[in-house]
Amino acid sequence: MVETRVNLSIRIRELYCKTSSTEEFTGLRELRIYTNSLIVASVHASTFMAASPEEKRTFIQEFVFFLKTFGVIGLAIAFVIGQAASALVNAFVKDIINPFIGLFLPAGSLAAVTIKVPNLAGSTSEFKIGDLISSIINFIVIALVVFVAYKQLSRYGIVEDKTKGEKK
Repeated sequence: MVETRVNLSIRIRELYCKTSSTEEFTGLRELRIYTNSLIVASVHASTFMAASPEEKRTFIQEFVFFLKTFGVIGLAIAFVIGQAASALVNAFVKDIINPFIGLFLPAGSLAAVTIKVPNLAGSTSEFKIGDLISSIINFIVIALVVFVAYKQLSRYGIVEDKTKGEKK
């Protein structure tokens, strides 16, 4: 398996030297990353599937090994933290930003901003654009928090920054 990875890396490096455009270089970089991930996944899968005959694992041991190998626990922790961060941002927008914007609105609250349009039946339809604006603000704040967290994590090398080119 190591020989295969070395041969693939050498071949991709040779192709790097022959590339003339940025698109080709980016494509080769993505190919190398994809190939390496396939190799790592196959090593994990072979480790997971090929238990020696003398080493019998119980169902619980296999399950724990699966959770550790494929990072399910980390994903679950990230999901829970993401939900908590989302609740925090929702509260911030609802309790701080919306009342502040409401100070400048005649309705007194962003949630109370509506547009009433007469319909064909003669009555009026009410469009609650205040809720839409509030949801847009909420999305922008969450996206900003995620962006800042990503930039800080990539700054310290915890996650790979996909926006920067590969160093030679």
